[in-house]
Formats: sequence, C-alpha cells, structure tokens
Amino acid sequence: MFMKMKPITFFVSVFVVVTVLLPSLLVLPYSSKTSFLLETKPKEMKRSALPSLSSTLAVPVYRTAEKKVEKVALEEYVKGVVASEMPADFKLEALKAQALTARTYIARMLDNTDQGGNLPGGAAVTDSILHQVYKNDDELKKQWGDEYPEKMEKITKAVAATRGKILTYDGKPIFASFFSTSNGYTENSEDYWGTKYPYLKSVKSPWDRDTPKFEQKQEIPLLDVEKQLGVVIQKDGEVGKVIQRTAGNRIARMAIDGKTFKGKEVREKLGLRSADFTLTKKKQEVIATTKGFGHGVGMSQYGANGMAKDGKNYKQIVKYYFKGVSISDYKPHSGRSTVKD
Repeated sequence: MFMKMKPITFFVSVFVVVTVLLPSLLVLPYSSKTSFLLETKPKEMKRSALPSLSSTLAVPVYRTAEKKVEKVALEEYVKGVVASEMPADFKLEALKAQALTARTYIARMLDNTDQGGNLPGGAAVTDSILHQVYKNDDELKKQWGDEYPEKMEKITKAVAATRGKILTYDGKPIFASFFSTSNGYTENSEDYWGTKYPYLKSVKSPWDRDTPKFEQKQEIPLLDVEKQLGVVIQKDGEVGKVIQRTAGNRIARMAIDGKTFKGKEVREKLGLRSADFTLTKKKQEVIATTKGFGHGVGMSQYGANGMAKDGKNYKQIVKYYFKGVSISDYKPHSGRSTVKD
C-alpha cells in the first residue's frame, strides 16, 4: 500500500536521483579496464573515460599482394610498421623513435588525403616502401616464427611509450622521413628532393660508421650502366668526375662521358644504395662502392640505434635528426573513420 507523498517530499526525492544516483549510473559502464588499444593515461580521463578519436582511428592500407584495402587501428598500424621497418633487436629507445616517426608519417598522410596519390578504395598509404612497409600480426608470426612473442613484446612496449604522440612543426605533422644508414651525415631535403623543409637539415651522424650497411659494393654489368645513363665507358678505372657535393657529402652533380648528371639521378637509374658513391670500370663490369643506405633525409635508423647505445632517449634522438620540432598529441580530423565503421 502506497502512502500519498507530499509535494515538497517528492521534489526532494527527484533532486537526489538526478544529482547523485544518475551520474553514478552513467559512469559505471566505463569503470572497468579497457583493452590495450583503447588504454589512455589516467590523468587524461578526468572529464571522460571514453577513448579519444586517435585511439579508434582506422588507417586504410592498400595491401599490394592481395590488392585490397585493409582498415587497421592506428596503434596496430604503427606496430606493424615499426616491426617491418626497424630490426626488433635494436635498442628500445631507437624503436620508440621509429614509432614516433611512423605515427607522424601516417598522421600527415591522413590529414592530407591528396597525398595518397589516388590509391584504390580510398587508401591513405600502401604497405610497401612507396610509403611505409606494413605487415600484420599473421605475416609477422610467419616471418619471425618462435621469436615472435619476444620481438612483438618489445615492439609493443616501444609503441605504447609514444602512444598518441607525433612530431610537429608550427603545430602541423612533419614529413617524418627516415632511412637505413647515413654516410656520416644526413641530407638537406632540398638537396635530394628539391623541396625545402626547415626541420630536414643536414646533421652529422657518426654512429653509422661501424654498422653493416655503411660501406658496400655492387657489381653492375657495363652494358646496363651504359644503357641506363646513355653513355659509353671505354677505359678501366674510375668512372666520371664529381663536380659538386651536397651538404651531406653526397654527389650533387657529376660528369660522365661529357654528360652531366645529378647524383640522385645516377643512384636511381643504377639502383645504387646511396648517392655517395664511386664507380669503377673493370673489364665488362662497373663496381659501385657506396657509403650509407637510403636517401639520407631525416632520421638514420642505424644512427638512432647508435645514439640509443650512447644513452640517448627517443626524444633526444628525434629532436637531433628533426630540427626545431615538438612532440605533440595527435588530434586527427573529426571526420576520420574509426575501426568500428
């Protein structure tokens, strides 16, 4: 049997429900621990326990082998890139630096859709060296075999340490380029690509010198060299003459058989590992001796590992190779799709 409630008692009861009980009920669904992918720092959850947009953001990756687009959660994508682009036995701080650059690279691509080059299915990037190499868990398990648990634990730790962070310049994601090994210096972006970025400046990178890829030799058939460059090379010995070098000590311009070439042009036409090279004709072959491996712009991966061995942390590493940058929270455009789409 219900007693008739006085008006003032009724309003007091309603007030208690609205101000005390209702907020508690709303918070309960989010009080339990979230999965690793959605994990956020406690200090960032004071106002809302819901995951940030960057936590659920999907990266549309064009899988070149399958010829299809795969949507990958941002942090999972970063793990797949770090695992594919840098040896897992590198120092943890170097892996953290790689995670930060990988996330920055894709952030810039996602925020500038026209940079994807009209890829199929609205993909932002491919899984190849055209952008960043990416492999998923199944591919990495196949590649690493029994070593997968140990290696992936280390990669996961590196990615988690930089979670949600990117490199910015003037508040925008930078073009976070990286490469394998320097010739002792990195390159100004304008000297290799012709485009000047204020944060991609030549710096000394002495840590690369005692690494496996610092100096290598390639043997190229003489006829291939002559065909690719459109020249005739008659005498044995050193081929061509260097006219000018870049700030990063790579070949800017050189002359071969009366023709002038950019160092980058020779490198790309002959498939050389670096634009710091010497060419030597020996009978029917040309021996290319290269220093460094890659375009040379941005962060040297072996250099980053050398810095880590010297006790530098990932923040010091990225700020050494990318001048004047800040480490910032990634705030993607609100219109980006999520993994739940």
